[in-house]
Amino acid sequence: MATIEQLQAWHDLAQQLRVDSIRATTAAGSGHPTSSMSAADLMAVLLAKYLRYDFNNPHDPNNDHLVFSKGHASPLLYAMYRAAGVIDDRELMSLRKFGSRLEGHPTTVLPWVEVATGSLGQGLPIAVGIALAGEYLDQLPYHTWVLLGDSEMAEGSIWEAFEHASHYKLANLIAIIDVNRLGQRGQTMLGWNTQVYCDRARAFGWRAIEIDGHNLEEIDQAYSAAIHNLDYPTVIVARTKKGKGVAHLEDLGGWHGQALKPDDAKAAIAQLGGERHITIAVEKPEEQPLTATTGQQAQTLQLPVYQEGDLVATRKAYGDALKALGGSRPDVVALDAEVSNSTYAEDFAKAYPDHYFEMYIAEQQMVAAAVGLQVRQYKPFASTFAAFLSRAYDFIRMAAISRANIKLVGSHAGVSIGQDGPSQMALEDLAALRAVWSSTVLYPCDANQTAKLVAEMVDRDGIVYLRTTREKTPVLYEVDEDFPIGGSKVIRSSDDDQVAVIAAGITVHEALKAYDRLKQEGITVRVIDAYSVKPIDAATLHQAARDTAGKLVVVEDHWSEGGLGAAVLDAFVGIGTAPAYGELGLNLVKLAVRNMPGSGTPEELLHAAQIDADAIVKAVRSLVKQAAWMPTE
Repeated sequence: MATIEQLQAWHDLAQQLRVDSIRATTAAGSGHPTSSMSAADLMAVLLAKYLRYDFNNPHDPNNDHLVFSKGHASPLLYAMYRAAGVIDDRELMSLRKFGSRLEGHPTTVLPWVEVATGSLGQGLPIAVGIALAGEYLDQLPYHTWVLLGDSEMAEGSIWEAFEHASHYKLANLIAIIDVNRLGQRGQTMLGWNTQVYCDRARAFGWRAIEIDGHNLEEIDQAYSAAIHNLDYPTVIVARTKKGKGVAHLEDLGGWHGQALKPDDAKAAIAQLGGERHITIAVEKPEEQPLTATTGQQAQTLQLPVYQEGDLVATRKAYGDALKALGGSRPDVVALDAEVSNSTYAEDFAKAYPDHYFEMYIAEQQMVAAAVGLQVRQYKPFASTFAAFLSRAYDFIRMAAISRANIKLVGSHAGVSIGQDGPSQMALEDLAALRAVWSSTVLYPCDANQTAKLVAEMVDRDGIVYLRTTREKTPVLYEVDEDFPIGGSKVIRSSDDDQVAVIAAGITVHEALKAYDRLKQEGITVRVIDAYSVKPIDAATLHQAARDTAGKLVVVEDHWSEGGLGAAVLDAFVGIGTAPAYGELGLNLVKLAVRNMPGSGTPEELLHAAQIDADAIVKAVRSLVKQAAWMPTE
């Protein structure tokens, strides 16, 4: 039971958080003060009594984790940092200003923010990943606290998180829903019907506690019950008022995302009791050692070996290589979306079940869990059919803003998957992943190359995407070949090459078939395996353009927009002060999927899409014929 002195201290702290949210947003001229004010009491009690966090050592493995899924309430979070003594008033008043660490929504430029939020529906799914790390890998007693807004409870990703947290019995996960009734344009779907939120949470296997979010004693009791619940996750459903504490703001629409004018702010601050300068000594966590979960000592990495000419699908090589990594890297974990027998992540799952997490058919939760796991310095590989990663694209985009280090693997890409038809054919994935900030995009063509690239991915920063192929393809490379990220392989070349054919993945094999046919006609072509789509090997492409008088054919199992062809073209475009390579007289043909495919054999579909050996031969002949008819000076 809290004392009168504690309750008064918490009240004063909450009022300070409200005042500072108003002050900072008014100085910025924008922001969300009223959304911050509704949750101030909830966060005051958390900061003052329950959070266990060493602000001087944000990477302490024993720290609790606090995720503001309700990212637009960032003024409240920054006010908490001021109350904790880790930012000063001057920095608080820099909110939303150019160059400030206090951005409009939380990002990891601040050392105490572990993931970027602001795209609603993401904080709880990410927190599931952090909680998985705590429960199953770190085996430490830290808690993961998540502040949610009631509007984002309409997001399907929230309920993916609810079901996975229950499935994995994450008692270390505590969600707090700030039910202030008002969204951006009016009342939320449920308004203040907190009972429905509780009923839904209980149906998913959570413990639900319904409280008045401005009653400090109820908040204290709810938090105490949550941290002592050892069986399943807890959600605290708190009824609150937007703009709490200021008469002309409380529970009134039209204030979402609106900063107060200076005179209104002055009056509001007066109602809240004026400015305060409270500093809280946040309690540090109890130090406990990390628990090893591998059950064995790390081995020397021994990647799988494949013989030239063997038929091996690159998706199978991915599974073999991931399993090899599991034995040498205790920090590697794997996730899959119920297709592990097709992506071959099941090989890792069988060998290292303690480091594998099944996400079922919930791709948003899978990517979010990967982001959460990497918060604790694990190296997550998340795999599914490449087409279905598009469901999680916003999570991938936000992961880049978080500066997260995750590995994504998409199998069954392109028309070459065959009879399953277009719903299963990723034809947008290269474009989508290339567009992500600071991403890496890899597309191997054979098994040995795949294994080497998987090993390269582990310590690569940022979002790293590997595209694998369903069909078995011939092994082209010897086991001692290296494939650095940013490189390529010139598979066929001569001093008399007339055209360069640039391919990746499945189309490399079509390019080699075309090479053999063209050679019989007396036409020599260079074949380049551009396995690193981003970053692409510009130097090799420039040399090929110089050697062939600019005659290039790019062939890809992807829509014509944004994929390998676009990457090749970008290699010839000047960026900033760097020169373009227009003087090379580029004559480039892009062979890509342009019409909606149907079902058929891989061979039929590659031919119909005009990205097979026949199409390459035709394109090369056309370029050679054009060159023959060009007048000479």
